[in-house]
Amino acid sequence: MQSLDLDLLRTFVAIAETGNFSSAAKAVLRTPSAVSMQVKKMEDAVGHPLFLRDSRTVALTDEGAIVLAHARRMLAMDLDFMAEFHPNDVQGEVRLGIHDDVAERFLPDILRRLDRTHPGVVLNAVVTESENMLEHLAKGKLDLALVARLDAQKKERPGEVMLRERLVWAGSIGGIAHELDPIPVTVWDKSCPWRIAGLEGLKAQGRPFRIALESGHLSGQTAAVKADLAVAPIPRSALSEDMIDVTELAGLPPLCAYELVLVTQDNLQDAALATAEHLRACFATESMAA
Repeated sequence: MQSLDLDLLRTFVAIAETGNFSSAAKAVLRTPSAVSMQVKKMEDAVGHPLFLRDSRTVALTDEGAIVLAHARRMLAMDLDFMAEFHPNDVQGEVRLGIHDDVAERFLPDILRRLDRTHPGVVLNAVVTESENMLEHLAKGKLDLALVARLDAQKKERPGEVMLRERLVWAGSIGGIAHELDPIPVTVWDKSCPWRIAGLEGLKAQGRPFRIALESGHLSGQTAAVKADLAVAPIPRSALSEDMIDVTELAGLPPLCAYELVLVTQDNLQDAALATAEHLRACFATESMAA
């Protein structure tokens, strides 16, 4: 059984992120023919095609998507390991747009690891909604943003996928909110992907509902769930110990997955480039833990 070394994995990730062999070759400082040879070596080792090719771009096969997740995990662990011995001297301030729930669930680990790998980078986290982030990016007020989207929003919210996670209906353990008719729901505004997925699912099912609480903060929505005032469409990882997935229990419509994507300004400075790479490593490790 052959193994895949880090050099091959770096090339593979570069192809997946740039969408073609020529751009990936420039990113990894190799010729396109050398990159093609590396891909063939990986496909021989895995025993499956990893890319679907046309005249201009490439797309991942199902097996390629599995390899991409593995590659990002391995490169993330290598980055963490080397940072212990070679602290990064990049300096500067980086403006990052981030959702309230992402800040609550992931920002502590992001900050801890960023301080270890890039101690000279100051992260200015702007907590706001996706639509605001995209507007701020367009006006040059943000360097990077972690934007939430559904599959149907890919065209209007393009970006590099950091995390993909299924949404579930959250209810209180021992609660009865999910038994009520109409069922009480807590959500955020009309642009929120979680709200869109949840309410469209209820409408398609013909399930009567009422909005019991609107909150732009995950803590507000989970408070309503814990108090047994409502159910909420939230990511599975956001379920706390006193909350359960009541989708099947209440006969609620199964929900789709949502994605967290990284959107960046063009021509980023070194500090922002380093932070973007750091975010890729953080979420690669998060996916591994999940």
